[in-house]
Amino acid sequence: MNTRRNFLKQSATFGTGLALANSSLAAKEKTTGPKLEGRIFKALKGGQKGGETPEAFFERLKSLGFDGVESGNPAKSEAYRAAAEKTGIRVHGLVNGGHWGVRLSDPDAAVREKGRKNLEHHLVSAHRLGGSSVLLVPGKVNGANETHEDVWNRSIEQIRLVIPMAAKLGVRVLIETVWNGFCESPEKFRDYIDEFNSPWVGAYFDIGNMQKFAPAEDWIRTLGKRTVKLDIKDWGKKNGFCRLGEGDVDWDKVRVALKETGFYGWATREGSDKSLEDTSKLIDQLMIGKA
Repeated sequence: MNTRRNFLKQSATFGTGLALANSSLAAKEKTTGPKLEGRIFKALKGGQKGGETPEAFFERLKSLGFDGVESGNPAKSEAYRAAAEKTGIRVHGLVNGGHWGVRLSDPDAAVREKGRKNLEHHLVSAHRLGGSSVLLVPGKVNGANETHEDVWNRSIEQIRLVIPMAAKLGVRVLIETVWNGFCESPEKFRDYIDEFNSPWVGAYFDIGNMQKFAPAEDWIRTLGKRTVKLDIKDWGKKNGFCRLGEGDVDWDKVRVALKETGFYGWATREGSDKSLEDTSKLIDQLMIGKA
């Protein structure tokens, strides 16, 4: 594996941090991290109610202070575009559906090809929706047939084939590590992204997912400007994935690290809190630094 350290010229992303009422941090009324208000665009993964039109959904999100969503129905791309024009809410990207079952790391070449075509389909769909990225899990370390080296080499081979399409469409392939046995250290994930040596492949860093393996702020500093977008989650050894601010993530340290590395862009809540109103407030407190 090539371990070169060249930083890619990608868009910077986000900021974070703050203590939270109704949690172990409730006693802290102020945070030590910098305020990053205006540096983060708040989004949700999904959240549209059954029968709710895109415009009604976007108006509801706008009233709660959100800036966008991730994922949408490409068949209704024109409706989403019209709703975006009216409300200012954006579909900023898609999650690559099927990347767990049809993996780019599969030992079967035919399955890998199918996975690549699925990724290409999602790049086109994201473009139609006005999004700037497709979130991709590149494979899974799965016994003797899918080792760490296999996932590394097989997925890189397939993703490189779609880079010209990504560049043409203006949609990035953003890699996420999600307890799939792959790149479970900041350094390995950094080196994997560097293997592509392309601005069209970057990191989609999930704050809560990777807290299990190393403090989120360590990941943030190591990945640096390779990170293009963030997933907002909290996780703790005692309570697993949980309400924001109630896990082991040190949000003050996260926000300081994000400030140091100059992140700016989309931060998307994956998971749920007490309500969408609660989620919006927690993102403001923890990720943006509003009082």
